[in-house]
Amino acid sequence: MSRISVRGLAVASATAVTAVGSVVGVASVSSAQNNDAEATAADATLLADIPVGQQAPVQTASLTQQADAQAMAADASAKKDAEQAARRAAAETAIAKKAAAEKEAAEKEAADKKAKEQAKEKEELKKATSQSTTSDASDFPVQGSYSTAQIQAMARQMVPSGQFQCFSNIVSHESGWNMNAVNPSSGAYGLFQALPAGKYSSAGADWRTNPATQIKWGLNYMNSSYGSPCGAWSFWSSNHWY
Repeated sequence: MSRISVRGLAVASATAVTAVGSVVGVASVSSAQNNDAEATAADATLLADIPVGQQAPVQTASLTQQADAQAMAADASAKKDAEQAARRAAAETAIAKKAAAEKEAAEKEAADKKAKEQAKEKEELKKATSQSTTSDASDFPVQGSYSTAQIQAMARQMVPSGQFQCFSNIVSHESGWNMNAVNPSSGAYGLFQALPAGKYSSAGADWRTNPATQIKWGLNYMNSSYGSPCGAWSFWSSNHWY
């Protein structure tokens, strides 16, 4: 064997030993590295395979791709957040509209109920006040004197039955059914304590001697001023005058 051959064999042997050592070294490090290190080593290996003059453009392209991917991910996240916010806003708007509609319906129902009740009360009042009386003041002959029972009997025939109790309450408080009652302080006179007493004349000239004429005047006054005797009594109960 020549000197050159021996030298080549030595070089080859040294190269083989180096290669074996490299393999052993690589195998011993593998278990201690994480995924990011492996990815970096892989990228470095791939980059090492590229000619030196082309490595920079490749690195730039890789960074651009990463930036694009990150931007796309950010856009997708922002879009998802916007969609969720829009859904929440739509749900809140729907709830608010439903609550407003329910409130409006409840208010309308209450208003309708109140209107019906008022219409019913008005109709009942109209019916009560429009009832024709069985007698008028002219239907009763004038007497020299009248008992309380006789005056009340006249009133029952002239006042609608549904209104008589209210009518009677006022007369009882004002005069005690005394057609000649006089208030010593004011001069108010008669069953209804009219002031001045001459007001009774609008119902008849015999108002001083005929209780039916006073009853007619009192009934007309209650109907025109308060809608009915019960309307007058309601006012009297609160104010003690009418």
